Amino acid sequence: MRVHPSAERGVGDHVAPVDEIALGGVVEVGQAGLDGAGPVRAARRESERIAEVVVGQALELRDQLNRGEILGPQMVVTGAVLDGDPPFVPDVSLALSTPEDGRVAVRQQADAGVDMIKVYTLLEADTFLAIVDEAQQLGLKAVGHVPESIYIEDAAAAGLASSEHLHGFDKVIGKLLGEPIDLTYRGIGADAGYLLRLDEVNRQELQVVFGRLGDSGLTVCPTVVTFRAGANLDSVRAGDFPGSDYISQSVLDIWETQWSQQDQLPDAMWQNWAQMVNQLNEAGVPLMVGTDLIIPGIIPGFSVHEEMAIWQDAGIAPAEVLRSATIVPTRFMGLDDRLGTIAEGKTASMVLVAANPLEDIRHAQQTEGVFLRGQYFSPDELDDLLAEAKDMAQSSTQ
Repeated sequence: MRVHPSAERGVGDHVAPVDEIALGGVVEVGQAGLDGAGPVRAARRESERIAEVVVGQALELRDQLNRGEILGPQMVVTGAVLDGDPPFVPDVSLALSTPEDGRVAVRQQADAGVDMIKVYTLLEADTFLAIVDEAQQLGLKAVGHVPESIYIEDAAAAGLASSEHLHGFDKVIGKLLGEPIDLTYRGIGADAGYLLRLDEVNRQELQVVFGRLGDSGLTVCPTVVTFRAGANLDSVRAGDFPGSDYISQSVLDIWETQWSQQDQLPDAMWQNWAQMVNQLNEAGVPLMVGTDLIIPGIIPGFSVHEEMAIWQDAGIAPAEVLRSATIVPTRFMGLDDRLGTIAEGKTASMVLVAANPLEDIRHAQQTEGVFLRGQYFSPDELDDLLAEAKDMAQSSTQ
């Protein structure tokens, strides 16, 4: 199906009142203790084997989805997580100790056919820089976590294409406060407490830093909703959270394994991070809407709408929020020739909503229908799909 010229619209264009409004191509950017050298090597080989299998499965699923062989969205795959040794999430990661390890891993991932290269928290700075350089030489973007071993300004200047969550921004605040910064790993979010001191930072100095990040070409996927979920951990652990019926036992097990020792976060942390996201937007830094299923309380699809509402409440205009959920990510991923806007000749993948989201981003939740690659799904069909997803999740818990 191709869109007729009369339907061409860009997000933010004035549209006369209609019964339904179409949003083009909404995107969601996402989702052991060992003793002795022998066991460590054996565990590393097993971890790498599992990571290879997982990447292979992800690439196969991507190709099936993108060919339209199975029902689902366009999929972009980053491949195995490239991390330090030992890695934070062993079963999906490659443990890298040297710059040469990093370059070899990038070439292996490129040969496998991944779309981008994902970097992570525990990489040493020299290995991280080698990975980014090798990826650039191969025409691939390096995306992911800013490692603890490097400042976000230096990571961006080296060519990190996008950063996820608030990694690195906590250190920005710490430096502006004149605090000593430790570039060694002391636990995920060890410096996140600096966010609670945001009101002590000189706003103009912070904007200068953000301006440099924008000039470097960095795109940020802030996932504020994950930090708000962290402020509700007690409810999630009790099974008392919206959308719990859509979460399978396997995901619940991951949440328990990864976050059993995590304390509940104060609300001020996600609220201050939301204000920083607004400031990033004001500084012209490209933003992408995204979430992270590994975080307890995050519900695929539903949490995207939560993220967009948080941005609007922080001061970002609805049109800007919509761009960050459509145009910005499709351009970043190289899909904007087919997706992200509604125009003649583009793929007919869009969401029809009952009210104007340019007036209130929450109107985007009032879904009246969906086109996926030209196939129309009515409200009743969408309800059936949701019911099926719920049944699948619940059957896995029994």
